[in-house]
Amino acid sequence: MSLEQEVELIRRFPIFSKIAPAKQKLLCFSSERLTYAAGQEIFHAGAVGDACYVVIDGTIEISVDLPKGPLVIGTMGSNEIIGEIAIFGHVPRTATATAKTRVEVLRISADQFRSVIRENPDAAIELIRILAARLANTTAHLSKLSNPAAA
Repeated sequence: MSLEQEVELIRRFPIFSKIAPAKQKLLCFSSERLTYAAGQEIFHAGAVGDACYVVIDGTIEISVDLPKGPLVIGTMGSNEIIGEIAIFGHVPRTATATAKTRVEVLRISADQFRSVIRENPDAAIELIRILAARLANTTAHLSKLSNPAAA
């Protein structure tokens, strides 16, 4: 895929759509396009958060480890971003991400992603919106699990 095609791809993601075209090119040039097979782990809870991943295609399961085994707390798909919490929270990965189907992602280093957010207020606002929605969805999911009769 050419750099121009990658830039067109990145423009479809709300978090990157409003940044300057030159910054979009730099982001694509400095990121890495990766493919994972179904069942392959992208990152594991507790690992160092050195990058985030923008989902180009496929479905990813997000799970947390419990004494009884892993608990799936959500799924992510095209045009979504994963792994950003460890970058901005300066904490180890809070969950495990596993490819549910064949997955294609754009891996963006922590430094590059922080730079995009720092320099682009619209991208920062979009990131806050994404994190707020994810927190609300996770809270609702956990509420249902703790009170199955209410579901």
